Amino acid sequence: MDRTNALVERIFRNAGAALELYSIYLGERLGLYRALADQGPATSVELAERTGTNERYIREWLEHHAASDLLDVDDVTAAPTERRYTLPPEHVSVLADEDDLDYHGYKGVELARAARMLPDLVEAYRTGDAPPHQPWEPEGRAEFNRPTYLNLLGKEWLPAIPEIDERLRADPPARVADFACGTGWSSIAMAQAYPNITVHGVDLDADAIAAAQRHAHETGLDDRVSFSAANASDQSGQFDLVTILEALHDMSHPVDALSTARQMLAPGGSVLILDELVEDQFTAPASDLERYHYGWSLMSCLPDAMGDPDSAATGALMRPDTLRRYATEAGFTETQVLPFHTDLFRFYRLIP
Repeated sequence: MDRTNALVERIFRNAGAALELYSIYLGERLGLYRALADQGPATSVELAERTGTNERYIREWLEHHAASDLLDVDDVTAAPTERRYTLPPEHVSVLADEDDLDYHGYKGVELARAARMLPDLVEAYRTGDAPPHQPWEPEGRAEFNRPTYLNLLGKEWLPAIPEIDERLRADPPARVADFACGTGWSSIAMAQAYPNITVHGVDLDADAIAAAQRHAHETGLDDRVSFSAANASDQSGQFDLVTILEALHDMSHPVDALSTARQMLAPGGSVLILDELVEDQFTAPASDLERYHYGWSLMSCLPDAMGDPDSAATGALMRPDTLRRYATEAGFTETQVLPFHTDLFRFYRLIP
């Protein structure tokens, strides 16, 4: 019974946590955090006026956030419309600053999109097929790696790999292919860090590529960064570096993508892979991080790869031995597990 009661309590806590993330979705979508960060504390009336929203809804959202210790309130005994709420300075980076490494406001968007596809996912689990592609609107794709790439990819991670860093700084200017580039921030981050290189990003999602092209233009890099909506396995050309950043496990045919990447490499070139930091072997019970990766594998990563009957069906838990096997089948002679990792990611370098 102790184990039963513990599970009941766990599910109750998790339901509250899920609802909190949905409230964060509302705050992110409606610009509530940004209004509090930019314009300071507000009553429900003032915040509704700032954001063009309904006061009664905003009052409930503010009370929920104060009750949940996400916001501070100056006087809990004041009349409901006179209470003044503050986004604590310590929470600004997490909820309002999309460029900060601590930014997690996108989590609500991720969870809302995941929930939207649940009925289709139930059917996919029965048939073994992939659920229908999610519409881009209303919120687009959560750009969860944007601050990570802009702050770390070209400034810390690539410089920590001497062979790659040296080539990206050398002449003639290096060419980089960025497979499964999403909305383009990885490609942009590399071009910002290495001002001589050119980068070409590819992704199957035409909406993501359209966003990537806008981002390149807005950052003034569209002369060196280009994008196309295409399958990574269909690419050609000669490149000094091919990157596959947190994407190989999502591909239906990872070996084909790696084989294409190998054939595209110029002499001395290599492939850089960033993927989830998972245990070397299956374990149960597992760590919180392992459970987190399994959750996204169930909801997104595995379903994304299941539309093809010949899919590798890797899932998010791509362990190092699986990556080594894929690389060997693609013709690489050496797979290096690089001697550094982050709290979420492991790095691999493949050499022909």
